[in-house]
Amino acid sequence: MDTGTHLVIGLGLAGLAYIDPVVAADPVVATAVLIGTVAGSQAPDADTLLRLKNNAVYIKNQSRISHSLPALFLWTAAISGALWLFFDGLPMLHVTMWVFIAVAFHVFTDLFNTYGTQALRPFSERWVSWNIIHIFDPFIFLAHVVAIFLWSMRLVDPAVAFPLLYGLIAVYYAWRSWHHHRLESTLYRQDPEYAPGDKYTLIPTVHLYHWQVVKQKNDTTFSLGEYRNGRIKWVDHVKCDCHPAVEASKAHPNIASFLYFTSFACADVKEHGWGYEVRWADVRYRHRKQYPFVAVLRMDKSFETLDSYVGWVNDTRLEKKLRVDMN
Repeated sequence: MDTGTHLVIGLGLAGLAYIDPVVAADPVVATAVLIGTVAGSQAPDADTLLRLKNNAVYIKNQSRISHSLPALFLWTAAISGALWLFFDGLPMLHVTMWVFIAVAFHVFTDLFNTYGTQALRPFSERWVSWNIIHIFDPFIFLAHVVAIFLWSMRLVDPAVAFPLLYGLIAVYYAWRSWHHHRLESTLYRQDPEYAPGDKYTLIPTVHLYHWQVVKQKNDTTFSLGEYRNGRIKWVDHVKCDCHPAVEASKAHPNIASFLYFTSFACADVKEHGWGYEVRWADVRYRHRKQYPFVAVLRMDKSFETLDSYVGWVNDTRLEKKLRVDMN
């Protein structure tokens, strides 16, 4: 989920904590739990600071160790320990429980979006990405905002409002999961261009009933489309280049980081007087007829690196970030 949604979830969990009699009975404990749930709901995304080093390091490590099983306990211990230092006489068992719930809920919700996490580390390095909930879901965000507003205005009892809120959200997640599975498993029946071996991935958008579709074929091509009103509309077809420059590019750390993150990468090669430009694009993220999430490597004729870039960018900005003259 996005940072704003994680924030309101942290506040929402602080409201939910009022079902705990120990929290509800003491304003100091409730304040500590509020700080803990807000911090816990943000902590796994601390890997965003890796952007300060470079995009490649951030992309390779995003949602990996910071969202792993050991990290759940490390974040909980760090936040709970800080609260123990600043507040006297806290019932640490209760405070720690709510901090852990906030951290774990962050990782759990991230499993449902397109980016995914490596939440099964250290037992598995597999990316878990269920493509069910958009990174920003208006229903989840607004439901929290309404509940928090009513709580802040003392119009509702948090011990009543927030259990109802999270019960509703649980139903919403269950419905979205069922709906996504039903649609994705039957897409091939609605595709007049279906061929045996085609693999379909349904990707959520901010619109409840609008989805993006990625079809991966056996011939190194992708078809990109939209699913609306029970119909698939194909909007683009991408063929991945096979070229020695493509294979050579995979050894570069930036490209390796990009390929580690996604299984929907497609390479395009352009030859120039000075050498080759290999542009890898993640075809899941088509926007305004472009693929802005890319890893680009420019090499000379001997496949030696001239310059590279990885991250989110449009064509105009990319030229400013790469030093090699295209002419």
